[in-house]
Amino acid sequence: MEKRFSNFTFYMPTEIVFGKDAELQVADYVKKYGGTKVLIVMDGGGFIKASGLFDRIVDVLTKANISYVELEGVQPNPNASLVYVGLDLVKKEGVDFVLAIGGGSTVDTAKAIALGMVDDGDVMDFFTHKRRPQKMGPVGAISTIAASGSETSGSAMIKNDLPGGDGLKGGFMNNAIRTRFALMNPELTYTVPSFQTAAGATDIFAHTFDSYLTYETSYLADQYCEGTMRTAVKFGPIAVKDPTNYEARAELLLNSSFSHNDVTRIGRGKLSATSHFLEEALGNVFHRTHGAGLAVVMPACLQLAIDKDEQTIDRVAQLATNVFDVPDDPENRRAVAQEGINRFRAWLDDMGMPSTIREYAKVDTVTEEQLDELVGYVKFDHDGNFFGFGRVHPEDVKEMFRSLI
Repeated sequence: MEKRFSNFTFYMPTEIVFGKDAELQVADYVKKYGGTKVLIVMDGGGFIKASGLFDRIVDVLTKANISYVELEGVQPNPNASLVYVGLDLVKKEGVDFVLAIGGGSTVDTAKAIALGMVDDGDVMDFFTHKRRPQKMGPVGAISTIAASGSETSGSAMIKNDLPGGDGLKGGFMNNAIRTRFALMNPELTYTVPSFQTAAGATDIFAHTFDSYLTYETSYLADQYCEGTMRTAVKFGPIAVKDPTNYEARAELLLNSSFSHNDVTRIGRGKLSATSHFLEEALGNVFHRTHGAGLAVVMPACLQLAIDKDEQTIDRVAQLATNVFDVPDDPENRRAVAQEGINRFRAWLDDMGMPSTIREYAKVDTVTEEQLDELVGYVKFDHDGNFFGFGRVHPEDVKEMFRSLI
């Protein structure tokens, strides 16, 4: 397959402050970007307060004469209803800066609120693709988990749980929604449970995986992608088994941002989003952990690709050789690709990630109706081909899901 070097635009304005005690610089950076009154957005489980992190942040802000308002309640699949609660607080309290403390769902919620701060319309128009944003109010992030990379990416996703809404996640990518700063202290991720650590490493891999599986490529971007995936493969299991290993936590935390801030996409065409389109279907039906769903579908979609579309074999074989150390065999690239898929699955198994839909969804059976529902959520183009890596059809995707029961 001939490689084509695509035109591209790269824009990553987020200022990254990385290392021990990075979060204690929060007041300096809020002031730097014009903040005088902050809306602090946090998870719904109370972890940020229970860990003592909230008190440390508030102490720094208070000493710098920066006032704040709290918004708790962010869920793993963040809800639109909380966004509107946040917007009401912004207007009522005169907030001029939004600070997310947490993971990707918290940052996405903060971004949605900040979009509404500077827009007179309905903020959910952006997430239902009725309008494209031109600007966003200032957002800063303090990361507590290595996973989505939303703290430096131009993407966000919100679930429409509003009355009359469809209850589905809607997201988009746009440079207008990048944060002003990201404060990243690996020690804040020490207490992330092993399952969530593994799901985060899987999500990191998936963001790069979806950049990598394209027909338009560049050598440099491939080097970035392969290095990013190798980093997740090396340090994911270490962090799962040794939660306070600073090196592993630091590598994963930085990796989470650089897997999704567009560095891995330079010289490429349109993002395939292969694994995310398939996981989105799982999430819409079963509503479980995003990274766990990615673990189920990623090896399966590679298998589907090489079985149904021979032009994908060389690309998968390259991933096998350069990421999973499978010896290359120019005479039998299919075997190389297959062994790469096997090693990929073994890596996920080693971290305790699910390999079947029943494991992922915690159900005893998956019905034929649910299989049809899954396929109904998958995106296909006008010719009936899967809108991702490999030219496959709805019936192929259904059989793939069936094989994962």
